[in-house]
Amino acid sequence: MSKPVIGFIGLGLMGGNMVENLQNRGYELVIMDLNKDSVAACVARGATAVNTAKELAEASDIVMLCLTTSAVVEKVVYAENGIMAGIKEGSVLIDFGTSIPASTRKIGADLAKKGAGMIDAALGRTPAHAKDGLLNIMAAGDMDTFNKVKPVLEEQGENIFHLGALGAGHTTKLINNFMGMTTVCAMSQAFAVAELAGVDRQQLFDIMSTGPSSSPFMQFCKNYAVDNVSDLGFSIANANKDLGYFLQMVEDLGTESKIAEGSSANLQAAFDAGMGSGNVPEIFDYFVKLKK
Repeated sequence: MSKPVIGFIGLGLMGGNMVENLQNRGYELVIMDLNKDSVAACVARGATAVNTAKELAEASDIVMLCLTTSAVVEKVVYAENGIMAGIKEGSVLIDFGTSIPASTRKIGADLAKKGAGMIDAALGRTPAHAKDGLLNIMAAGDMDTFNKVKPVLEEQGENIFHLGALGAGHTTKLINNFMGMTTVCAMSQAFAVAELAGVDRQQLFDIMSTGPSSSPFMQFCKNYAVDNVSDLGFSIANANKDLGYFLQMVEDLGTESKIAEGSSANLQAAFDAGMGSGNVPEIFDYFVKLKK
């Protein structure tokens, strides 16, 4: 059987590597991005570049998005020359970004009216994994639609999870990031308080890492707070955005999270202090300078 034509919008570090992986596996790609260099790199490997999301959707069997925010996704979908205007009956839209579940479900319902399907497929792991087709993919949506695109997802991910109805993938990713980023904030402040109290940070790590607090996140925080190596690869700006989405999701569920509110406030303060482009463990620097 011939491979489906894939349209891909969002050629950042993750998206660009996902496209390269698909091209290496013999897929025909139609692409779109504001970064001309990223587009040129994909075109040099055989991709076709278009100027509008409508054109891309018209030419594709599967449309993939790897974009920054729900607002950007909605703009690309609903613009006059957007995906909704060009999507074909029987096509599938896959959103690989981290989006607000309520927005995802709305888009899915509107696509269904045009005979198209949608899968939300939040990602785990790194751009290096994306290039090798070894991502963790948290997918959700109608089972028939999922099975339709599963062979392509298996080319992109080592571990593919189907989590239920549309929106469950984004929900799971936001819960995962709430846990992870709150952990990083807490551990980074632990190292900062040790510094302010005159406790050796390496010794603190040696003690904490022998107990149940030990985790990869603790190692990332130690790498920066003790060794000045920033290697988590997830920015304060992105963490701040995801915690904001988590809080919105919690509100939509009719409950609240004081823990997330605290982590979000710290991330927002670090972002406002000009630290947004730094990796999340660099919030240690904010905590060291924090005054009452």
